[in-house]
Amino acid sequence: MNLVEELSKKQMKPAGHIPKFNIGDTVRVHFRIVEGEKERVQVFEGVVIARKGGESPNATFTVRRVVFNEGVERVFPLHSPRVEAVKVIREGHVRRAKLYYLRERVGKASRVKAKQRSTKQEQ
Repeated sequence: MNLVEELSKKQMKPAGHIPKFNIGDTVRVHFRIVEGEKERVQVFEGVVIARKGGESPNATFTVRRVVFNEGVERVFPLHSPRVEAVKVIREGHVRRAKLYYLRERVGKASRVKAKQRSTKQEQ
Protein backbone atom coordinates (compact mmCIF):
# COMPACT_ATOMS: atom_id res chain seq x y z
CA MET A 1 0.00 0.00 0.00
CA ASN A 2 2.89 2.36 0.66
CA LEU A 3 4.05 2.01 -2.95
CA VAL A 4 0.72 3.29 -4.24
CA GLU A 5 0.76 6.22 -1.83
CA GLU A 6 4.32 7.15 -2.81
CA LEU A 7 3.48 7.05 -6.51
CA SER A 8 0.42 9.22 -6.04
CA LYS A 9 2.31 11.75 -3.91
CA LYS A 10 5.02 11.91 -6.56
CA GLN A 11 2.46 12.87 -9.23
CA MET A 12 0.85 15.61 -7.13
CA LYS A 13 1.52 19.20 -8.14
CA PRO A 14 3.37 21.42 -5.67
CA ALA A 15 1.18 23.66 -3.52
CA GLY A 16 2.28 26.82 -5.35
CA HIS A 17 1.05 25.60 -8.75
CA ILE A 18 -2.60 25.27 -7.68
CA PRO A 19 -4.42 28.54 -7.00
CA LYS A 20 -6.87 28.84 -4.14
CA PHE A 21 -10.38 28.65 -5.56
CA ASN A 22 -13.69 27.68 -4.05
CA ILE A 23 -17.16 26.69 -5.11
CA GLY A 24 -18.91 29.58 -6.86
CA ASP A 25 -15.75 31.08 -8.31
CA THR A 26 -15.52 31.70 -12.04
CA VAL A 27 -12.33 30.07 -13.29
CA ARG A 28 -10.49 29.71 -16.57
CA VAL A 29 -8.96 26.24 -16.95
CA HIS A 30 -6.16 25.75 -19.49
CA PHE A 31 -6.39 22.08 -20.47
CA ARG A 32 -3.99 20.32 -22.85
CA ILE A 33 -5.80 18.10 -25.37
CA VAL A 34 -4.42 15.72 -27.99
CA GLU A 35 -5.82 15.75 -31.53
CA GLY A 36 -4.13 13.07 -33.57
CA GLU A 37 -0.42 13.76 -33.24
CA LYS A 38 -0.80 17.40 -32.25
CA GLU A 39 -1.31 18.86 -28.79
CA ARG A 40 -2.97 22.16 -28.07
CA VAL A 41 -4.26 24.07 -25.07
CA GLN A 42 -8.00 24.51 -24.80
CA VAL A 43 -9.47 27.09 -22.43
CA PHE A 44 -12.66 26.25 -20.54
CA GLU A 45 -14.21 29.07 -18.53
CA GLY A 46 -17.11 28.63 -16.15
CA VAL A 47 -18.38 28.44 -12.57
CA VAL A 48 -16.98 25.84 -10.18
CA ILE A 49 -20.05 23.92 -8.99
CA ALA A 50 -18.31 21.12 -7.06
CA ARG A 51 -15.01 20.01 -5.57
CA LYS A 52 -14.24 16.52 -4.37
CA GLY A 53 -11.25 15.05 -2.60
CA GLY A 54 -9.83 18.19 -1.02
CA GLU A 55 -6.12 18.34 -1.82
CA SER A 56 -5.63 14.57 -2.22
CA PRO A 57 -4.04 13.07 -5.33
CA ASN A 58 -7.43 12.07 -6.75
CA ALA A 59 -9.13 15.42 -6.10
CA THR A 60 -11.42 16.77 -8.82
CA PHE A 61 -13.43 19.90 -9.51
CA THR A 62 -16.43 20.40 -11.79
CA VAL A 63 -16.79 23.50 -13.96
CA ARG A 64 -20.07 24.48 -15.63
CA ARG A 65 -20.73 26.93 -18.44
CA VAL A 66 -23.53 27.61 -20.89
CA VAL A 67 -22.70 27.41 -24.60
CA PHE A 68 -25.38 28.11 -27.24
CA ASN A 69 -28.13 27.76 -24.57
CA GLU A 70 -26.83 24.32 -23.61
CA GLY A 71 -25.20 23.63 -20.25
CA VAL A 72 -21.78 22.01 -20.44
CA GLU A 73 -19.98 20.55 -17.44
CA ARG A 74 -16.47 19.18 -17.27
CA VAL A 75 -14.76 17.39 -14.45
CA PHE A 76 -11.05 18.16 -14.16
CA PRO A 77 -8.55 16.23 -12.01
CA LEU A 78 -6.81 18.79 -9.81
CA HIS A 79 -3.34 17.24 -10.06
CA SER A 80 -3.47 16.12 -13.69
CA PRO A 81 -0.45 17.01 -15.83
CA ARG A 82 -2.92 17.93 -18.61
CA VAL A 83 -4.29 20.82 -16.53
CA GLU A 84 -1.75 23.53 -17.24
CA ALA A 85 -3.29 26.43 -15.35
CA VAL A 86 -6.36 27.39 -13.36
CA LYS A 87 -6.96 31.13 -13.17
CA VAL A 88 -9.58 32.67 -10.92
CA ILE A 89 -11.52 35.29 -12.87
CA ARG A 90 -14.14 36.20 -10.26
CA GLU A 91 -14.77 35.10 -6.69
CA GLY A 92 -18.31 34.08 -5.91
CA HIS A 93 -20.24 34.27 -2.64
CA VAL A 94 -22.25 31.09 -2.04
CA ARG A 95 -23.60 29.32 1.03
CA ARG A 96 -23.54 25.75 -0.22
CA ALA A 97 -20.89 23.12 -0.80
CA LYS A 98 -22.30 21.93 -4.13
CA LEU A 99 -24.09 24.16 -6.64
CA TYR A 100 -26.03 21.47 -8.50
CA TYR A 101 -29.13 23.68 -8.35
CA LEU A 102 -27.59 25.85 -11.10
CA ARG A 103 -28.42 23.06 -13.57
CA GLU A 104 -32.10 23.97 -13.28
CA ARG A 105 -31.57 27.73 -13.64
CA VAL A 106 -31.54 29.64 -16.92
CA GLY A 107 -30.26 33.11 -17.82
CA LYS A 108 -29.78 35.70 -15.10
CA ALA A 109 -31.17 33.33 -12.46
CA SER A 110 -28.06 31.18 -12.83
CA ARG A 111 -25.69 33.97 -11.78
CA VAL A 112 -23.62 33.69 -8.62
CA LYS A 113 -23.19 36.79 -6.47
CA ALA A 114 -19.72 38.30 -6.37
CA LYS A 115 -17.81 38.23 -3.12
CA GLN A 116 -17.70 41.60 -1.37
CA ARG A 117 -14.21 42.83 -0.69
CA SER A 118 -13.64 44.99 2.33
CA THR A 119 -12.11 48.34 1.38
CA LYS A 120 -11.43 49.42 4.93
CA GLN A 121 -8.22 51.41 5.12
CA GLU A 122 -6.25 51.64 8.32
CA GLN A 123 -5.28 55.18 9.31
